[in-house]
Amino acid sequence: MRLTVSAFGLLLVAGAASSALAVQPTDGYFTAHDGVKIHYLEAGNKNGPGAPVVLIHGYTGTALGNWFTNGIADALVGRHWVVAIDCRGHGKSDKPHDPAKYGPQMAQDVIELMDHLKIEKAHIGGYSMGGFITGQLLATHPERFVTATFGGSGVPEVEQEWKDKVPADKPGPDPKEAEASSKLRGSPDRDAEALAAVRQYPWKPEQRGKIDLTKIKFPVLAINGEFDKPNAKTHRMQRELVNFKAVVLPGKSHLTAIMPGYIPKEYIETLAAFIDANDRQP
Repeated sequence: MRLTVSAFGLLLVAGAASSALAVQPTDGYFTAHDGVKIHYLEAGNKNGPGAPVVLIHGYTGTALGNWFTNGIADALVGRHWVVAIDCRGHGKSDKPHDPAKYGPQMAQDVIELMDHLKIEKAHIGGYSMGGFITGQLLATHPERFVTATFGGSGVPEVEQEWKDKVPADKPGPDPKEAEASSKLRGSPDRDAEALAAVRQYPWKPEQRGKIDLTKIKFPVLAINGEFDKPNAKTHRMQRELVNFKAVVLPGKSHLTAIMPGYIPKEYIETLAAFIDANDRQP
């Protein structure tokens, strides 16, 4: 099902909101099995009525900017324990300059974080690069999740026959996209060499995982800006997932769909409503 919300890549959010955080998260750290120190933020009631929500930011972003300074965590903490990881190479996590430290390990860090916090099952959500990591997690550890949300991302077609059938997307962009990109580049947490290493990981086809979407039985949501290639990102998901909803944000591009100061309330409301409507404790 595809819904276009009305009136209600790999870059991602690092900027801070101009106003104070409504939700003040707590910092946490753990050490991954390969020695990399990982930072995360948590907020909300660990014993709340809803299952935990684990969130993964996008490339060059942070847990704080992608989920807390834009109002998303605010909408979730009433019912849920919200945990947001700073992916290795980002935020306050260690930033190795060796490309071999990235790749599939970035998804494994999420599982290790869940194990560290003794989270058996959770709602999983990722934006952009975080959506790619979410796809890896669905391919390797689907039993750990209640729902999955892809923001600024999806699972694209891989076979040329199906690629040729994807409806054309609107070119855009949102006129404010360049302004948002300029703000993003000003993040004080950026380590250019580490970010380059993330992109330089020597992926092998078998490491990316060939996900069989027909085996994913729990609800999946995708939220994309109108000018962020929503058709290309969700066409396969529409075909193969048994419980899927795609939402398109009118007039929004990759960054303006999510960054503080640009994110529409529709993104926040849609995500929170989806999680609560499909919630269940492990």
